Amino acid sequence: MDCYTANWNPLGDSAFYRKYELYSMDWDLKEELRDCLVAAAPYGGPIALLRNPWRKEKAASVRPVLEIYSASGMPLASLLWKSGPVVSLGWSAEEELLCVQEDGVVLVYGLHGDFRRSFSMGNEVLQNRVLDARIFHTEFGSGVAILTGAHRFTVSANVGDLKLRRMPEVPGLQSAPSCWTPLCQERAAHILLAVGPELYLLDHTTYSTVTPPGLVSGVSSFLQMAVSFTYRHLALFTDTGHIWMGTASLKEKLCEFNCNIRAPPKQMVWCSRPRSKERAVVVAWERRLMVVGDAPESIQFVLDEDSYLVPELDGVRIFSHSTHEFLHEVPVASEEIFKIASMAPGALLLEAQKEYEKESQKADEYLREIQELGQLTQAVQQCIEAAGHENRPDMQKNLLRAASFGKCFLDRFPPDSFVRMCQDLRVLNAVRDFHIGIPLTYSQYKQLTIQVLLDRLVSRRLYPLAIQICEYLRLPEVQGVSRILAHWACYKVQQKDVSDEDVARAINQKLGDTPGVSYSDIAARAYGCGRTELAIKLLEYEPRSGEQVPLLLKMKRSKLALSKAIESGDTDLVFTVLLHLKNELNRGDFFMTLRNQPMALSLYRQFCKHQELETLKDLYNQDDNHQELGSFHIRASYTVEERIEGRVAALHMAADAFYKAKNEFAAKATEDQMRLLRLQRRLEDELGGQFLDLSLHDTVTTLILGGHNKRAEQLARDFRIPDKRLWWLKLTALAHLDDWEELEKFSKSKKSPIGYLPFVEICMKQHNKYEAKKYASRVGPEQKVKALLLVGDVAQAADVAIEHRNEAELSLVLSHCTGATDGATADKIQRARAQAQKK
Repeated sequence: MDCYTANWNPLGDSAFYRKYELYSMDWDLKEELRDCLVAAAPYGGPIALLRNPWRKEKAASVRPVLEIYSASGMPLASLLWKSGPVVSLGWSAEEELLCVQEDGVVLVYGLHGDFRRSFSMGNEVLQNRVLDARIFHTEFGSGVAILTGAHRFTVSANVGDLKLRRMPEVPGLQSAPSCWTPLCQERAAHILLAVGPELYLLDHTTYSTVTPPGLVSGVSSFLQMAVSFTYRHLALFTDTGHIWMGTASLKEKLCEFNCNIRAPPKQMVWCSRPRSKERAVVVAWERRLMVVGDAPESIQFVLDEDSYLVPELDGVRIFSHSTHEFLHEVPVASEEIFKIASMAPGALLLEAQKEYEKESQKADEYLREIQELGQLTQAVQQCIEAAGHENRPDMQKNLLRAASFGKCFLDRFPPDSFVRMCQDLRVLNAVRDFHIGIPLTYSQYKQLTIQVLLDRLVSRRLYPLAIQICEYLRLPEVQGVSRILAHWACYKVQQKDVSDEDVARAINQKLGDTPGVSYSDIAARAYGCGRTELAIKLLEYEPRSGEQVPLLLKMKRSKLALSKAIESGDTDLVFTVLLHLKNELNRGDFFMTLRNQPMALSLYRQFCKHQELETLKDLYNQDDNHQELGSFHIRASYTVEERIEGRVAALHMAADAFYKAKNEFAAKATEDQMRLLRLQRRLEDELGGQFLDLSLHDTVTTLILGGHNKRAEQLARDFRIPDKRLWWLKLTALAHLDDWEELEKFSKSKKSPIGYLPFVEICMKQHNKYEAKKYASRVGPEQKVKALLLVGDVAQAADVAIEHRNEAELSLVLSHCTGATDGATADKIQRARAQAQKK
């Protein structure tokens, strides 16, 4: 504790910088870092090394080896490089390694050396080759910027959604720029390059010359440039040994420092923590490391071996053959607590806690001093914040003990921040372990989020640790354990040395019915690895048929997919499989498959009725279903055929089919319809008017209405229309025409088979009471009362009812007696009833 500030280095009067060891690297490097292409991912990410024989005049005969290590030097992957010469390496935001080749092809590898995909940066890059490349990160994803042999730039701002943009040409550029870098401004990727004393900014359409404000005079070349982690600031190293620092827009100068070294540095990166007012740049030469900022002095470190700088959100990682260190600005909370002779509330609280452990009364004095100033809450918060920025667990514990000690003297201090910090530090300490090798700081962890950290543990196949963290933080299963188990299962199916049965059983035993786990996704991964049978076994555990069927179709297991779809009872799913089967199988096999699945066959018939009538006919023919085939031809005659000859032909085929089906009634009815159609066509030709598609009754009615009574009677005889039906049709038609004379002749032509009450009813319906009375007198005795009532002769109806002595008729007449005029009739009925009762 006494030597805690021994590694603090002041940069001016406002900030301290410290460098501490993250890991003692235990990797067995066969090459020096200077002889390799090196790429390290931010946020404590992995390190990739590829020996670069292409830099030498003669390429080595031995193929280079691509090696991937964790930040602690633990080997993750090693593979022999068999592709073309590589110009640059870089890591994407998803921790995928991007290898940019000379021919413009970018190969993408996973953490464990598994090849993911590749893409090309375009024909122009292929023709002119790649001179240099940069991997950069934006809010849209990870991008690639290429400098070609024609000194042109090609940029893709997001390799996940590849859209190549060719930057405009800089006039007169005959050689490669001395330095260049991608810039992200206004949601777009730009290129800043230096050609001699000039700086050019390229966007998608034009180029412009820019001049850094306040740049020292005498600059003839820019040797190095660096953009901050957030793309807000820019640093330029000039051939005069000056380092200019300002905003990335080149509109404002922050400071300028003369390092008195004109040799170009190997690397230059920014080293600033979020929300810090101090701006600092770390510059590295072969054996020297310098931290410069807005101060006349700099901080210098001696480098004993080749080192590589990795810019981070809140500092710089520095790794070499033997060590991995972190250089950063001391956070404000840590500075206030540990600065020598500090009287900050957090410092006093830490001393109070130490004295309390010694059982010294000074603890009370320190506490009283803090409480008198009303700064106890601030002191607790300072200790909690400082604990988050500590890398050593013992220092974390000391600060958290002090915070816990101070909380005891506060009435209403919310415990959330303290509990959350304890949880976060436990997670951070777990992932910082040498065997895990993810040296995240607290600021990086908060920026990265727990979900992304879990994804990175999963990509490293550290499933137990990821699950322990989920359970410790009590994350929802769908976001935590379930998702991790699903990733584990997807990795499990790639183990080809284990049998399909064992893998499926192990996955099911581990996952069971865990919510949020999709067996279909795991099966899809198995199928992608060439393990079709394993995929089918895994799909047996998938409860959702809608997830099973698409993958089975993709695996060309269509018949099994059809069975699953039918079991689900989802008709849309069955239709999907049927249409797929139709395109996949020949006609005969398709029909045979349908015959074995009655439900599918029924649904397909319904589909064909609306979409494919010819296919439906083939289905009926194949099944010898003559009844349905006859019905099909009937429908076709009315919906498909337009000419009368075609319609009659269709009906003829329908009649034949009905005969084969031994349905003589349907066959005879179809033949009658054929005769009717021919007759209707002849009537249209001879009489004009519209007869086609009328029913037999409507045809007779139309003839009568047209005055063709003989034709109507002949039609009735030809089609054996019963007399009763014909009399009804003629009665209705003549009444509609108001041809009462013809109606009377018709009524007297012979005895009416339907009686004369219908005549009365029709006349009254046409409001012709006079004609109705003519027929009322001819109505038989059983319907006489009803007929008289229809024509309004209530009195006579009463007399007939009394004569008949029929109670129902008497009640009916009585119901029609209304008002004073029918009072006598009503009395007569009542007296008749009374006399009937006496008898």
